[in-house]
Amino acid sequence: MRGAAVEDYDVIVIGARCAGSPTAMLFARRGYRVLLLEKARFPQDTLSSHYIHMQGVALLNRWGLLERIRETGATPITHERYEGPGVRIDGFSLPMDGLTATYAPRRYVLDPILAEGAVAAGVEFREGCAVNDLLREDDRVVGVRHTTPGGAEATARARLVVGADGMRSLVARKAGAPYVIEHPRATCVYYSYWSGVPSSFELYERPGRWVAAVPTNDDLKLIMTYFPQADYNEVRRDVEPAYLEAVRTTAPDLYERMRAGSRVEQMYGTGHQENFFRKAYGPGWVLVGDAVNHKDSITARGITEAFVQAQSLTDLIGDGLHEDAALRRALRRYESELGNEAHSQYQGALNVAELKPEGRTEMLRKLVGHQEHVDRYFSTLSGAISIDDFYNEELLTLLDQS
Repeated sequence: MRGAAVEDYDVIVIGARCAGSPTAMLFARRGYRVLLLEKARFPQDTLSSHYIHMQGVALLNRWGLLERIRETGATPITHERYEGPGVRIDGFSLPMDGLTATYAPRRYVLDPILAEGAVAAGVEFREGCAVNDLLREDDRVVGVRHTTPGGAEATARARLVVGADGMRSLVARKAGAPYVIEHPRATCVYYSYWSGVPSSFELYERPGRWVAAVPTNDDLKLIMTYFPQADYNEVRRDVEPAYLEAVRTTAPDLYERMRAGSRVEQMYGTGHQENFFRKAYGPGWVLVGDAVNHKDSITARGITEAFVQAQSLTDLIGDGLHEDAALRRALRRYESELGNEAHSQYQGALNVAELKPEGRTEMLRKLVGHQEHVDRYFSTLSGAISIDDFYNEELLTLLDQS
């Protein structure tokens, strides 16, 4: 018989950022009793590329949260530019669900909105709670032990524990989730925020360098530079000169605009961008977001894919959480669908993270003057169409003729 201090839930979600809060919210909307635990206290910033692709924006709209993002003053993004050796293309993703703009909100703006959405759905949300261990009975995870903000030890049980606790997931480690795919680190990244820099969503590439300018909140621009992982130790010794030189030599026009503006925050960055898939589930547990699949941030897919996984997992489980056979089938399908869609985006990120643009720019040069194909190319990055749909008969004919 369990003690009175043990609380019972249908689902416990660990981590309340881009994967955890939507997962908790969607389970609660299905009528489940959900506990959401987060070790931070919101609002709190975190390393991020910020950008939400069209696929993610469509989900925010479906969940009723997009207007909240708009109300924060996040700049609507409706134009994209890519410049590589010998090529420049301008365009934008095709619409999804009638939506024509994307956004790149600051994380101290976005994450609380997602958590508030979960609370509004009936989730019990506790900040400042560090999860210490998983509870097990036989071979099944049945709950968690955590520390409350006041320092007390607490125990909670659930039918399903969701690890949405990031690349270094404690849930994955305690559950023994093995890596099923793993690749070496590819890049390191440094960035900051600039005022007075006119910019759309801009991407620049040359061998060994990648630069991105992304409009965010308060009319600021997030300007990011990517370097090969092999350069990490050298770059981090003197970050700002390396950062500015990367922009100057990769995106000289952007560099001139930066000289007329000003950097308004410190430099941020990391050389620890792991590339992996973990086993997605086991008895009583499942992983979402960066906990299950982390990759180089160069294609900025992390937030969007966290949203997609939250929707997929909760849709597949549906009303079958408490039926053993139904739950097993749902988790198997979740892992299978994750492998199909996310693996394509994973491989795409690894390809870009090689910082070898030659093959990509050769193809893109053939699209110049064919705006429909340019927009369809941007749509593959945004999730509005698949890679298979992009390479349709008309495009293959164009590429053969060029």
